[in-house]
Amino acid sequence: MTDKVLYQQDGAIVTITLNDPAMRNPISERETVDGIVEAIERLNQDGSVRVAILTGAGSAFSSGGDLRKMQQELDRRAEKPALTPRYYKFGIQRIPLAFEKLDVPIIAAVNGPAIGAGLDLACMCDMRIASDSARFAESFVKVGIVPGDGGAWLLPRVVGYSKACEMAFTGDMLNAQEALACGLVSRVVPDTELLDAAKALAARIAVNPPHAVRMAKRLLIEGRHSRLDTLLELSASLQALTHATGDHREAVSAFLEKRRPDFKGD
Repeated sequence: MTDKVLYQQDGAIVTITLNDPAMRNPISERETVDGIVEAIERLNQDGSVRVAILTGAGSAFSSGGDLRKMQQELDRRAEKPALTPRYYKFGIQRIPLAFEKLDVPIIAAVNGPAIGAGLDLACMCDMRIASDSARFAESFVKVGIVPGDGGAWLLPRVVGYSKACEMAFTGDMLNAQEALACGLVSRVVPDTELLDAAKALAARIAVNPPHAVRMAKRLLIEGRHSRLDTLLELSASLQALTHATGDHREAVSAFLEKRRPDFKGD
C-alpha cells in the first residue's frame, strides 16, 4: 500500500485517507490509483470489515487530476491521441470499476474541495457527508476536457439528469449547503465534527448483520441498471441465503425476547 492512501481499521470500521495534502490529494497518478484500488479490494476480501469511510488529509477531499502533470503531457497527448484511452483504461478508470464490485458500504466524508475526478470519487461512495468547508464541482469543461472516470454515469444517478447537466456544462462550484439541497450529500456538519459524524453513521451500519448489509448493497447496485424481473430473481436468491444465516436467527430471537441482538456474521 502506498503512503498516499492510508488504510486504518478500528474494529469493524475502516477509514481510507487520501494522503497527499500538499497537492490537495489528486487521484490521477498511477501510484494513487493503485493504492485506492488495493484498498477497495482489501475491504471486499476482509469479512471483519462492516463499513468504510473515505476522506482526504489536509484541507481538501480531492482536487481530482494533477494539472501540472497534465500540462507536461500536453504535447505527447496531442501527438499520439490513441495512447490516451489506454492511459484512462489502465489508470483512473480502474477506480470506478473497483467501487462497482465493492459490497462493503462506504461513506465519503468530504472535508474540503471535491473537484472534477474528486467529485466523481465521492459519487462512487454510497453516502456522502460534507463539512461546512466542502466544495463540489464537475469542472472538466473548465479545462477543456470531459469526465474520463465515469462521472457522466455517476453524477446523474446521484443528483438527477438535469442537475448533473447543469454541473457538467457550467463547471460551476457548489458549496456544502447547495450540495445538500440537490441531494449530492445527505448531511452538512461543522468541519471539526465531520469524522465523528461519519464514524457515528458507520457505527449505526456496523451493528447490523454484515451479510445482510452487503447483500442489500449488492441489490441496490444491481437495481441501478437491472429490469425489475431480473432484480426480483436476484432478490429471491439472496433472500434464501440470508434466511439460512445465524444472524437472521439471532435477529428474530432477539426481537421476540425483547433484547438487543448480537450479530457475529454467521
